[in-house]
Amino acid sequence: MSGSPYGAQLRGNLDAYRRYLAGMNTSMRQKVALTAAHLLCEGRVADMGMGSGAGSYALAALYPNLDVIGVDVSETMVELARETHRLPNLSFEVGDIATPVFPHQSLDGLFNSSVLHHVTSFNGYDHDAAARALEVQVEQLKSGGSLIVRDFVAPPAGDVLLDLPSDNGDDGDDPATCSTAALFRRFGGEFRSLHDAPGFAFESRGLIGTRERFAVSRRHAVEFLLRKDYRRDWVSEVQEEYCYFTQAEFEALFARLGLRLLASTPIVNPWIARNRFRGKFDWSHADGAPLEYPATNYIIVGERVATGRGVGFVETETDEPSAFLSMAWYRSRVTERVRDLVRRPNLTLDVLPWFDAGDDVYVLARKSYPRPILTARGAVAYVTEPINLLQQDKPIGQTVEELLRDHASIDADALEEFLPGATYYPSPGGVQEEVRSVLVRIAPRFAENELDGRSGFSTSGRVRAIEARQLLRAAQVGGLPDARLELNVYLLLARTGRDPGPWIGAALDLSDGPEAPAPTVAALPELARRPRRRRYRPAAEAESGGFLRVARSRFEEHDAAGEALAERPLEYVVATPYGLDTVVVALLRRCEGTVLIGIDDADLPAAQCFNGNSNLPVAPAWRLAREIDTDTARRNAARFRLEAEHAVQVDRLIPLGGPYYPSAGVTPEVVFAYATEVTAEAVASRPLTWVPLADLIAGSDAIHDGHLRVVAFRAAHALGLLDNPIGPS
Repeated sequence: MSGSPYGAQLRGNLDAYRRYLAGMNTSMRQKVALTAAHLLCEGRVADMGMGSGAGSYALAALYPNLDVIGVDVSETMVELARETHRLPNLSFEVGDIATPVFPHQSLDGLFNSSVLHHVTSFNGYDHDAAARALEVQVEQLKSGGSLIVRDFVAPPAGDVLLDLPSDNGDDGDDPATCSTAALFRRFGGEFRSLHDAPGFAFESRGLIGTRERFAVSRRHAVEFLLRKDYRRDWVSEVQEEYCYFTQAEFEALFARLGLRLLASTPIVNPWIARNRFRGKFDWSHADGAPLEYPATNYIIVGERVATGRGVGFVETETDEPSAFLSMAWYRSRVTERVRDLVRRPNLTLDVLPWFDAGDDVYVLARKSYPRPILTARGAVAYVTEPINLLQQDKPIGQTVEELLRDHASIDADALEEFLPGATYYPSPGGVQEEVRSVLVRIAPRFAENELDGRSGFSTSGRVRAIEARQLLRAAQVGGLPDARLELNVYLLLARTGRDPGPWIGAALDLSDGPEAPAPTVAALPELARRPRRRRYRPAAEAESGGFLRVARSRFEEHDAAGEALAERPLEYVVATPYGLDTVVVALLRRCEGTVLIGIDDADLPAAQCFNGNSNLPVAPAWRLAREIDTDTARRNAARFRLEAEHAVQVDRLIPLGGPYYPSAGVTPEVVFAYATEVTAEAVASRPLTWVPLADLIAGSDAIHDGHLRVVAFRAAHALGLLDNPIGPS
């Protein structure tokens, strides 16, 4: 698009593009990033209740082939937006988002950002008003179009104990000068001030040190915590009710409206958590058990589907014999511990077609592809992922050519160049799965291609173009949970010498500390030259502790009316005594200006199966017990294991991008990634090896642990270390 009026008006070059994104405030960047995996790159999209129009402008600026229409009920706001924000693909219209604004089935996407709570608040606090508004909006969507809601989400029912500072202001009721505790007392009397009977019940339990304790419903506590810092606009803020639907209520509504769920994710904005939550209050269940921070945002995405297409799955366990996955057992020659290993047959190929469009790079991916085993953890079962298949007897080049012809309608004449990808093991601690990626430059194509008959269900998703940098931003804020697509985009940008754009996840700040112990510091080539090891021998099933098992279920696909459309048996891996969550940590330290990352030089039977040797450099990672199901508990578990196994003490554990699925076709496992700065290290039975992070990225072709690849690229991105291309190998 470099020759278009858009290119001349807005960007000009990548430096201008980077400055433009950096100039967005955190909230706006997150808002735009969350749309990346769900909006089309072409078509017609409405930004409902657009307010100032800044969000509409951002969407139009980042998607030059997308026709963006900002809609607001205020004629004044629309006029101001028209004067302020001008792009060839941007327009504004006056309209009530709860009534028809556009013709029936005329839109490819609808975006509601922090607006539906206005619909309920200024209509008598009627929660059904939001449901009616969304019902009207769905009718304006084309089949295959996306409805995106980014707003607040109500917490589960129950009472809490809320401890608020009483010494950070006076005891009056002026929002400009009163303490947080005094502000809460005022809030308790005037919340929902447009109602005939404003306010809500609460009980003061007196002072706990310098904090006043209140017993109150969890919903009202969240309402206060989300607005306690909006003191300048307090009178208008207390009129609004932020929380109207719980996550379960949102999901039930989308199902009733005939929408296939693509995302349903509560989000804690890291800036708000750091600046407005941490140290500013304490809260707990009524029995004193501590609570996590409340979600600051929630995103739910639904896709309108044609009649007779599926919107969800019902799982039924079965004892049908194994037909795909198989198990093996290996005993360590050192510890005598027996490890379970589940084998997925054949080499998996991840194929990433890509093309240039002006200054942008687009990749083709499969959208809303059914992965029903994710319902085993109550997760959304439709994902955006790479185009992939299991290689059979044909060579890779021929296999990829036929895959793109059959799955994406890309014929051989449109294939311009193959670039080398990477080889990685997505979850090598227990799954014997090898993935090889192939990066294929193609002639530009934005048109979507519907896939039929690939999954065994009524839908096999659609192949569509996504702007590569925007995809990375979606992964940083929890909007794209497929790790393999993210990894291949990082690799593509590096191979072609492209900047990945700004990091918009939680910030990483490393102090310049003392050098790591000399024996544990190694350049990457030195790590690769360490002696090969073969530390496993086959064992019998009877010797296993039963850590892993293959679950077998039949998944029945249902449409919006609950009618069964198709069913098929599927197998997947579960850790029997543990849960479905894994935690992985990027251990970092800065020494004399160089950022180092701590690597565990581990031995795994999966590595020995693939290359004959058991040694595999990995990021420290652990499967978590079922009861560890909160962010605080995950951090505490990781902190304990780091000290117990590697004798390191760490600073705060910071979320490193969103949670991800390592292999959604094999296991419902989800991985929570953190980064932390090591503050002290002692002699350990399993000492870490410290490698310059920039060297690890430059030599990442030699890194096969999928978890290490994820946290290394994310950490390098967050720290600004991805400016130098890797180049083809």
